[in-house]
Amino acid sequence: MFGISEEQLAEFGMTFGLAAFMLYMLFIIGELAWKSKAGKLGTFILFFVLSFGMLGFVAKFIIQKMWGI
Repeated sequence: MFGISEEQLAEFGMTFGLAAFMLYMLFIIGELAWKSKAGKLGTFILFFVLSFGMLGFVAKFIIQKMWGI
C-alpha cells in the first residue's frame, strides 16, 4: 500500500501513534491535576506515578535502538 511494507507501517504506528497517545495521556493527567486543585506537590506526584509506565516504554524503545534489536 503506497509503497510501504506492513513492517514499516507497524513501526510507524508504534512510534508516532503511541507517542501521540502518550502526549494525550499527559494532557489528561494535567487536566486531572488542574480540576482536582492538587497543588504543586500533588501535581508532581500525579505526573510521576501515572507517567511511570510510559517512562518504561520509552526506555525500552531507546534500549532497542541503542542495541540494534
